[in-house]
Amino acid sequence: MNTTASVVLAPSGVGVGLRHAHYGDFLNGAPAVDWIEVHSENYFGDGGYDLHVLDTVRRDLPVSLHGVGLGLGSAMPLDPVHLGKLRRLVERSEPAVVSEHLCWGATSNGYLNDLLPMPLTDASLAHLSSRISRVQETLGRSILLENVSAYVRFRDDQYGETAFLAELVRRTGCGVLLDVNNLYVNQCNSGEDAIAAMDALPLGMVGEIHLAGHRMTDVAVIDDHGSRVAPAVWALYEYALGRFNDLPTLIEWDTDVPPLSVLLDEAQLARNKMLRADDYCGKGE
Repeated sequence: MNTTASVVLAPSGVGVGLRHAHYGDFLNGAPAVDWIEVHSENYFGDGGYDLHVLDTVRRDLPVSLHGVGLGLGSAMPLDPVHLGKLRRLVERSEPAVVSEHLCWGATSNGYLNDLLPMPLTDASLAHLSSRISRVQETLGRSILLENVSAYVRFRDDQYGETAFLAELVRRTGCGVLLDVNNLYVNQCNSGEDAIAAMDALPLGMVGEIHLAGHRMTDVAVIDDHGSRVAPAVWALYEYALGRFNDLPTLIEWDTDVPPLSVLLDEAQLARNKMLRADDYCGKGE
């Protein structure tokens, strides 16, 4: 068990991903969001317009850094250049949260540019635990780890995905970023029970929730972040609010990005569900 500091939670309320198409909206005003998330790797440069926008927006809104390229579960050694750039960005932007994915994505031949699912085994636990500890020691903070959309599972799996995440939390002091849409995608594709997956996470381990759209095909449900949140995912979100209480929630939209007003509408729907959950639990009294 390492001695990394406890998880730093993102601000309360609902955020959206800061995407290039909406830079002007954020520079010209203060959209009705509580915080923003950016993909870490897009801001690794030494300067330029992207960093200028991030530096400007973070004056008014808390920032969450969400990595997509570290490949914590890969067999290859952690890339010290990547990790160094992440540390520099953390020091510069002072994010409320830093998160990564429960996945691998690199081989000796290069990077596969995908969030590939891990074998959920004791060997993977040991491998990931040491690498998560190294990342947290390098950054000087705990990180959150996100469950992924998995289009395959392994015969040798010894855990469900969220039970695996819970054990990683116990071993490393990291936290969980719960992607509710990914739970639904895996339920549709693999028959995994999304409610049971949430029940396998002890209270206090989840630091953030992601919501997104998906695409139905004849072969599988695809986590493409290209549409509004589906009714079935909203229903799972309501369950998550009942189980974990209010948690910072992000609306993700990465393909076919619409005007910011559409994301703000989705954010308001999430905010309304938070308020109804509070009223149901008596928090609004």
